[in-house]
Parts: sequence; C-alpha cells; structure tokens
Amino acid sequence: MIYLPIAEMPVSVLLVLLVSGCVGFVSGLVGVGGGFIMTPALIFMGVPAPVAVATGASQIAATSFSGIMTQTRRKAVDWRMGWLLATGGIVGSASGVWLFERLLRLGQLDLIISLLYLVLLSGVGFLMVQESYALIRGRVTRGVSILRRPARTVAHVLPFRIAFPRSGLFISVIPPLVLGFGIGVLSAIMGIGGGFILIPAMIYLLRMPTNVVVGTSLFQVLIVASLVVILQSAATQTVDLVLAALLMAGGVIGAQFGARVGAGLKNEHIRGVLGVLLIAASVKFLWDLVIPPTEYYVLGGGLW
Repeated sequence: MIYLPIAEMPVSVLLVLLVSGCVGFVSGLVGVGGGFIMTPALIFMGVPAPVAVATGASQIAATSFSGIMTQTRRKAVDWRMGWLLATGGIVGSASGVWLFERLLRLGQLDLIISLLYLVLLSGVGFLMVQESYALIRGRVTRGVSILRRPARTVAHVLPFRIAFPRSGLFISVIPPLVLGFGIGVLSAIMGIGGGFILIPAMIYLLRMPTNVVVGTSLFQVLIVASLVVILQSAATQTVDLVLAALLMAGGVIGAQFGARVGAGLKNEHIRGVLGVLLIAASVKFLWDLVIPPTEYYVLGGGLW
C-alpha cells in the first residue's frame, strides 16, 4: 500500500500498476492515448474525480511526448496546423480549468464529469461496435470507415483561409481553432487527450491526409495536456505526482505489450472489443447516477 497525498487515500501499488498497465495495453492495442479509459478507471477505484482528471492529464502529456518524437523523425507532423490547433487548445484548456475550478467549488464537478463520460463513452462505444459489426458482416469494405469523406467541407468555404503546404490544404483557420478550443475544454474537465475525437475530425472535417493526422494530433495533445497539468496544479492543487508516476510506469509497460498483440489482430475485432468496454463503462456511470448511494454524507477535508 502507498498513500496518495493529494487524493488523501491509500491505494495498492500493484492494483494501480495493474489498472494502468491494462489501460496502456488497450492504448497500444488501439493506438489512442487512453485518457478516456484511464480517468473512469481511477474514478471506479475510488480516486476523487478532480484528482483523477488532473492527474490523468500528466500521463497523457508523457505519452504524447514519446509519440511526437517518433512522428517527428518520420516527418509526419503538419506544424502549421498543429500550432493552430494548439492555439485554440490553449484558450480552451484555460477556459476549461476555470470552469473546472468553479464546478469544484460549487460541489457539482463529480456530477458533470459523470454525465459527460456517460454521453461520450456510450456514443463512441456504440459507433465502434456498429462499425466493427458492419465490417465483420462484410457490409463495409475492410479498411474503409462507415463515414464518408466529403470532397469539400465548411472549412473550405469559411473566410480567413490560409495554405497548409504539409497537408496540401487551403482552408479557413476558424474550424481548426474551434476544434482545438473544444478539445482543450474537454481535456481540462474530463482528463482526456481528445485524440479519439480530434483524429476523425481532422480527417473528415479538415480533410487532412492520414499520414500527418496522428503526428499533428499528438502535438496538439502534448501542448494542451501539459498546460492542463500546470494550470490544474496552480488553480486546484489536484495533481497527485505519486499517482502520476505509478500510472506512467504501468502505462508504458502495458502499451508495449498492447502494440505487439495488436499487430496480429484484425482492426474490426479490436474496435469491437473496445466499443463493448466503453459501453460497459458508460453503464457503470449510469448505475452510479441513478442508484442511491449507501452513504449520503461524507465528512472530510479538501475541496471535494
């Protein structure tokens, strides 16, 4: 057992390493950051939601830094687009941390986080299961998403258009800024990197080529997650460095195994399993929201 000074609770080191390792395994298996899995897992373990959100961002920042180094060597980053997304993300994360602090002081943060995860996990999980089922049944050509990539989007018709030579685009700066802002707000409130939202949006809304999408997304996530950790530490003091170190250790090891196993599995099967897990997690959030707690009052210090 080890005591978490910010979460103000003892936890089993082996349990935290096991959970973070499993999340890292899923992250390596699917190729996403895993923040949208790690934060709910910490909440289910009893870690206060504010600490789970703020501490999860530190793991996302570390994972993104490792990934961006690889993508940079491959020259798979559109730096102009990345900085534009990061600019919106910086404003969004600052706004999100302000909202996070307000909700924390009003005592409504746990409810808001649970509702957001309920909607987000159930929605993403359903789409993953639907696409996986369609691929397995042969209704969709393998390697092709059920979404259709339009020839032109709103990004091509709005004003303030500039060129993005690395992506071969000439689009408005407004959609990337708005997209980055939204991801920044979600990162601050929910403790997610947002890559599983950002990557599809970059492909289908901005029409970026897939060879630069992952690297550009990682750059934006790195900037936003790092800023969220700094702002949360200063504004709410909810970043638990002891917990963060354990999460990073388990996550890195698990990701390596996940990447090796994922290389031998079919993508539709991987997405289907992840979709089922997300739906199951959303059911747990729904259960906690509708079932009366065993204890109506909790005495303790801190902001929560």
